[in-house]
Amino acid sequence: MHFIQEIITIKAPKRGFYLITDKIIEAIDISKIKTGMLNLFLKHTSASLTINENFSYDVRVDLEDISSSLVPDSSSYAHALEGDDDMPAHFKSSMFGVSLNIPVKEGRLELGTWQGIYLNEHRNHPTPREIVLTLWGK
Repeated sequence: MHFIQEIITIKAPKRGFYLITDKIIEAIDISKIKTGMLNLFLKHTSASLTINENFSYDVRVDLEDISSSLVPDSSSYAHALEGDDDMPAHFKSSMFGVSLNIPVKEGRLELGTWQGIYLNEHRNHPTPREIVLTLWGK
């Protein structure tokens, strides 16, 4: 059994949903794993990770529009220390989640044809985001 761990830092240019599949694949060598699992863990409470459609840019736009309409920015939240987007960002982080497990087979991520890995930035003024990549398998 092999265990490999890397930490990558990604800064989204602005609030939104960003495909990061290529950055993940470049950051950790999965080529020698015949059967295994890749765990991604985002070390932040105002961003999230998800897997969704990787082809149409419109999906990314719609995901941001829908999440912002479901949980709008507001100064009326009790927790608004860092601005109107503070508590909504925390809620979206909990709603989408901060970790993913992706199977690895024959040195490749077992994503579906139209699936991609997203970093979802929920703040208006993004900061660098650290993602811990932990790969195990044989």
